[in-house]
Amino acid sequence: MSACDLPCASRAPRKPRTPRLTGLGSFRIPSRRTRTERDGRARGDSRSDRPDGRERPEGPDRPRRTASPSGTRHAADAGNGTEARTRGTARHQRPHGPPGAGPAGDRNRWPRRPGRGLRIASADLSASVCVFLIALPLSLGIALATGAPLQAGLVAAAVGGVVGGFLGGSPLQVSGPAAGLTVITADLIHRFGWRATCAITVLAGLTQLALAAMRVARSALVVSPAIVHGMLAGIGITIALAQLHIVLGGTPYSSALDNLLALPARLARLHPAALSVGAVTVALLLAWPHVPGSAGRLLRKAPAALAAVVGATLFASLAGLRLPRVDLPSWRSHALPALPEGPVPAIAAAVLTITLVTSVQSLLSAVAVDKLVAARGDARHTVHRSNLDRELAGQGAANTVSGALGGLPVAGVAVRSTANVRAGGVSRHSTILHGLWVALAALLLAPVLDLIPLAALAALVAVVGAQMVNVGHLRSVRRNRETAVCAVTMAGVVVVDVLAGVALGIAAAVAVALHRLTRTRVTVAERDGTLRIRVRGQLTFLAVPRLSRVLAQVPQGSDAVVELDGSFIDHAAHEALHGWRSAHEAQGGSAEFSGGPGGRPTEPVPAPHSCCRPWNPWRNHHCGGHPAVGQEQKPEGHRRRLASGLSSFQRNTAPLVRDELARLAREGQRPSQLFLTCADSRLVTSMITASGPGDLFTVRNMGNLVPRPGEETVDDSVAAAIEYAVNVLEVSSITVCGHSGCGAMRALLEGPPDGAGDGTPLRRWLRHGEPGLARMVSRDDHVPRLEGRPAGDAVEQLSLSNVVQQLEHLRAHGPVARRLAQGTLRLDGMFFDVAEAQVYLLSGGSGGGGVHSGQVLFEPVGLAPAAPDGISRRTAPA
Repeated sequence: MSACDLPCASRAPRKPRTPRLTGLGSFRIPSRRTRTERDGRARGDSRSDRPDGRERPEGPDRPRRTASPSGTRHAADAGNGTEARTRGTARHQRPHGPPGAGPAGDRNRWPRRPGRGLRIASADLSASVCVFLIALPLSLGIALATGAPLQAGLVAAAVGGVVGGFLGGSPLQVSGPAAGLTVITADLIHRFGWRATCAITVLAGLTQLALAAMRVARSALVVSPAIVHGMLAGIGITIALAQLHIVLGGTPYSSALDNLLALPARLARLHPAALSVGAVTVALLLAWPHVPGSAGRLLRKAPAALAAVVGATLFASLAGLRLPRVDLPSWRSHALPALPEGPVPAIAAAVLTITLVTSVQSLLSAVAVDKLVAARGDARHTVHRSNLDRELAGQGAANTVSGALGGLPVAGVAVRSTANVRAGGVSRHSTILHGLWVALAALLLAPVLDLIPLAALAALVAVVGAQMVNVGHLRSVRRNRETAVCAVTMAGVVVVDVLAGVALGIAAAVAVALHRLTRTRVTVAERDGTLRIRVRGQLTFLAVPRLSRVLAQVPQGSDAVVELDGSFIDHAAHEALHGWRSAHEAQGGSAEFSGGPGGRPTEPVPAPHSCCRPWNPWRNHHCGGHPAVGQEQKPEGHRRRLASGLSSFQRNTAPLVRDELARLAREGQRPSQLFLTCADSRLVTSMITASGPGDLFTVRNMGNLVPRPGEETVDDSVAAAIEYAVNVLEVSSITVCGHSGCGAMRALLEGPPDGAGDGTPLRRWLRHGEPGLARMVSRDDHVPRLEGRPAGDAVEQLSLSNVVQQLEHLRAHGPVARRLAQGTLRLDGMFFDVAEAQVYLLSGGSGGGGVHSGQVLFEPVGLAPAAPDGISRRTAPA
């Protein structure tokens, strides 16, 4: 809950702890409100920052926003002008954390005032009416198409809205009877009867609940989109063929092929009344979204499906046409489920089919709804992304209840969900309300529903089925070269059934994937005297024979470049490429690789390293060897090494630290120490201090220098970092770390080169190290030294003196001096011997005082193992 939120009326408001940043004047911690929300609050819009669009309650306990130049101030009492120290930061957010960081449970939540009940946003109310007007005719039409009692469609729509909306994990997804289940349900009714089909629906719902408990919802997204689009297209064709017979005045067959073969005979025996009503329905359905003018804008507020059914009903009534109409029997005779009779494998297959299709359709629809919500870009209302496991559980509960009450199977429906989002729904209230409206209509509007001609519902469902053959999806499938998978799935659904079609589609997808793995093209072309061997496709062991034949034909001593145009190389292909390159270079030729996944073809297989454990080998790691001079010293070689290192981090390290970094991203950083050290590449602070992300606030510069306050300098970055670390991050210690062989200290000792003068950036920066040089040449007892051995050379002695001197500079900074006086900050000096990998700490630390008397001694920390006799680790200074 943010600091500007309304506290409970039963207790006094608490002022959150707001960080003060001394010396930065009007520096503010950024608010987690969006720009749109802040603008709305500045205008006095009481609904701009509410997730549910509800009015913010006024009262003496709520801090009110007053106008200010920054637009972010609050006043607890506008009358006396007392300024509250609330910046919009979350109450539990750390002062230096990212905007909006805080407990997950506090996000987008507004405390409910005592005595207030559930309040529904007006946007949800209007969206629920829009979805209801679409769902009512579609539910009746789908029930008609399946051969189930018409009340079953209304039961499924009501249960899907109330139960699925309340328990589901996608707030704006609308569940109910789906056209994609029409063929499956019709087949089950034909084979087992209606009451047994209800029992199968209950079992499918229980199966979905079990799958949700196992948290396997995301695995449904593994199914290839080509299979899903093929399945939906096949179902749509089957629906359209069946409903076309009703529009023409006949009765459909149970098989899509039978419906197709019987279509010519049906066309020869047309039923004029049914055909005219169907034609009016289709015409209104297709033309309604395109009605022009201001009147069209007003009319288009009514859904096209509702307008088509109402228009066809009025046409049939005014024309006095005699044709079959909706006949809702009494609810007293409503059929409830009964145990199915038949072979257990057949019943299990039926349950599996319902479970598979409803789950996949619902989860894919939930993902599509998330995309629609993101595209809507409504900053005033926060709609959480779908929780797929919870959505699967909600669908299972809805199917269980729907089957138990004698309803059709339930699934998330893309058409109704899209309408909900576009109508402005902001929470699950719109979905739940639409279910309540359907239930009321089923109980109170039966006489009105009985006027609807069956031909109008059949035409409506036929158009919906035809629209399931989505041309845009088929084009996407073709672009991704998966037309064969889609076609096989669609043909299987139309000719056999849905489960067989999906199985055939999966088999086709596996066959296509294997074909792509084995299809590798290798071509050779000569350009500017260089042979360019281009390998297109995935390099697996199956392609090694073809690749080896081409590489064997490359002339000895020639220059060759192998261009890899693929995303995968297995170990056999990797070994073949590197074996050929080694042999070709041994014969006087040159060979280079370009492209490939993550630069892997150019990487030698790393040998295990034991001398650097527990650290992994790094880019310049040699384990006692010497850096190679050659290709890797070229700019392109360094770029490949950079890309290789980044790829190695993403593959090996990122998965291990992602959770910890995610926690730090949520909670913000709270380091315990400011670590100021040299920019030398041989100093790895995390390695020396055994620290990790979030532990150290690190500042690095040439020579680990701290400019004294008031001293003329063009760079305030060090002073700014000190101020931020001490005042905002509230570190408890500051460490200054020098090291042996420091290039900055050597430059300070040697002075500027002849003719260079003191005007270069390096010389101007090194002026901050001259007091350390003066300390070293003073030759008194305060000259620092190492315990157990003298300084190796003048550079090392100056590095020691510089550490002590920079600690003195730190004490002169105001924020540091105040914290030292309070006893809440400690200063430490540190020296790292690079050659010996030995750390030294300034004896006793400098604590809060300075170095005024006595020896200044750096003591070793846990002596490092000595080098073997006769071997020195020291090298020439850098």
